[in-house]
Parts: sequence; C-alpha cells; structure tokens
Amino acid sequence: MTISKHQRGFTLIEVLVALAIVGVALAACVRALGVGTHGVRNMQERSLAQQAAQNFLAEMRLQAMLPALGRRTQACPQGTLALRCEQVVLATPNPAFRRVTVRVSLSKGPVLAQLDGLMSGVR
Repeated sequence: MTISKHQRGFTLIEVLVALAIVGVALAACVRALGVGTHGVRNMQERSLAQQAAQNFLAEMRLQAMLPALGRRTQACPQGTLALRCEQVVLATPNPAFRRVTVRVSLSKGPVLAQLDGLMSGVR
C-alpha cells in the first residue's frame, strides 16, 4: 500500500476541533433561545398583571363609593394566571378623596404591577 505525499482531506484532529466549535455555537444558541423565552413569559405575566390592576381600579370607580381605609387582598385571576391583588387605601388631605394603591403579584411572588389612583365617592 503506497501513501501519496499530497493526500487531500481532513485529519481526525481537524474534524474534532470543528465539531467542538459547532457544539459550542449550538449550546450558545440554545441558551439564547431559553433566555428569550423566559423574557417573553415574564413580559406576558407583567402585562396581564397590569390589566388586572386596571380592571380592579375600574371596578372600584364604577361602585361610586368612597372606599374604606385599610388594606385588603383578594384573588384577581387574569387569563391563565392566578393573580393576587392587594388594595391599600389611604386618606388624603381632602376628605372627599382617597388614595388607592393596587399591587398585583403571583401567589407568594414578587409584585408584577403596581397602580396608584385617587377615588372619590361623589359622581
């Protein structure tokens, strides 16, 4: 068997180096895709939480009553998320108005959205 001095092709080491480079590039792509998916999910949760807070304040305004001072928590599901709305009502210098803060979070999770508003009992 004679071996030509000018053989063409890749050596085993060259092929292994190329495979390692491709493997690292694919791992980076998978990681970037995972981070992007996580970001989209977080944005969807925050968007639904903002809608829940807006709905909560709108319901309070439609009641046309001066809300009682204090804090209360209730479920406020939005879409597929089981959200929790915390309402904090504080007095203002004008007794005809109340400051209302609505904080929305997942159960036992961080606050996803917070919305402040003024309420009055007079239409």
